[in-house]
Amino acid sequence: MLLDALSGGLTLLSGSLLGMTAYLDALTVAAAIRSRRPTRPTDASPRHRFAVLVPAHNEELLIGRLLDNLQQLDYPSDLYEVCVVADNCTDRTAELARAAGAKVYERFDPTQRAKGYALRWLLEQLGTNERTSEPENARTKPFDAFVILDADSVVSRNFLRSMDARLASGAQVIQAHYSVLNADEGSVAGLRSAALAAVHYLRPLGRAALGLSCGLKGNGMCFAAEILERFAWSWFTLAEDVEFHLALVSQGVRVDFAPEATVLADMPLTLEQAASQNDRWERGRLQLVKHYLPRLVLDSLRHRSPLRFDAAVEQLIPPLSIPFALSCVMLVAALALALAGHGGTLPLALAACSLVGQVAYLLAALALVRAPRSRYVSLGKAPIYIAWKVSLYARALLPTRGSEWVRTARAP
Repeated sequence: MLLDALSGGLTLLSGSLLGMTAYLDALTVAAAIRSRRPTRPTDASPRHRFAVLVPAHNEELLIGRLLDNLQQLDYPSDLYEVCVVADNCTDRTAELARAAGAKVYERFDPTQRAKGYALRWLLEQLGTNERTSEPENARTKPFDAFVILDADSVVSRNFLRSMDARLASGAQVIQAHYSVLNADEGSVAGLRSAALAAVHYLRPLGRAALGLSCGLKGNGMCFAAEILERFAWSWFTLAEDVEFHLALVSQGVRVDFAPEATVLADMPLTLEQAASQNDRWERGRLQLVKHYLPRLVLDSLRHRSPLRFDAAVEQLIPPLSIPFALSCVMLVAALALALAGHGGTLPLALAACSLVGQVAYLLAALALVRAPRSRYVSLGKAPIYIAWKVSLYARALLPTRGSEWVRTARAP
C-alpha cells in the first residue's frame, strides 16, 4: 500500500511538472512564430524627451563605461538627459559621473538603503514621483519618459529610438532585452546567459505574441511619465521590479517587449560571487508570491483577465534548475517503482516528457538569441550549477533578511 501511495504521489508531482513545462513550451512556440516577423521600425523622427536614471552604489569602476556608452546613442543629445543618483557612496562614483557629463544627485540615508529608495528619491528631485490632480495642460513636463539602467550596463545604439517608436505607437511601459555582457569570461556567466535567454527573451517574446505582459527585469526599463505620475515609485522589496509589474497588471497595464533594443550587464564569474545576487532575487520573489499572489489570482478570475492570470502563473515558476532537478528525481523514483512492478509507468512517462520539454525550451531559447557555440558548450557545467541553485533555493525558503542595497561581488 505504501508503494501504491508513493506511485500516486509521483504521478501527481510529475503531472504538475509536465503542466509547467507545457506552459513554457507554449510560450516557446509563440516566441518562435513571433520571431519570424520583422521588429518594429525605429526610423521615425525622434519625438520624446527621456530622463535616463542610473542608480549607483559604489560603482566607480564601471560608471564611466556606461556614461561613455550613453553618449554614443543614435538619438539627439538634446532629447535625453542622464541622471545619476550616487546612493550612500563612499568612493568616487559621483565625481566620475559629473566628469563624464551626467547630472548627479548625491543621497545619504543610513536607514533606507536599497535601489528602490534611491529611485524614489531621485524621482522626487525631478518632481515626478507624486500623484497630482492638476490638469495635464497646467503642468510643465520636462521629460516624456524615464529609462532605468544599472550602472554596470551598456545599451545598444538604437535603445532610445526603439523606446521612442514604441511610446509613439501607444506603449506605456517597455522592457528591453536584458542579457549578459561578459558571457564568454567563464562557465558561470555563460550559464547565466543561457538562463536569461529563456527568461529575458523567449518568455517575453512569447507573451508579446499572445498580447500578454512581458514583465519587468529591473534593468533596461522605460516608463511613460504618466505611468510614474499615476503609480509613483513605492517598491522597496528585494524584487522591486517584480512588485511594480504586479501592481501594473493589477490595473490592466501591459508591459511591452522591445527585443530589438538590448541592455547588457556584467554578471558574477564564480558561484561564490553570484550567491548574494541570486539569494536576493529568490528571496524577493518568494516574498511577493506570499503577499501578492492570492489576490492577483482572485482578481484575474473576477475580471476574467488573462493578463493578470499569466502574471500570477509566472511567479509560480521557479528557476529552471529546480524543475529539472525534480524531474530527474521523479524519473529515477518512477523507474525504480516500474522495475519493482508497482505502477511506476505513468509517472515515468510524465517525468520523461517533462525533462524533454524543458531541454527543448532551453535549446529553443539559445537558438532564438542566436547564441554562439560557446554558450552550448557551457551547458556541460550545468549539473554543478543545478546542484548549487537547488541548495541556494532551499536556503531562500528560510526566514528573509533585510533589503539593504549590497553591491554584487564581481571579478576585479
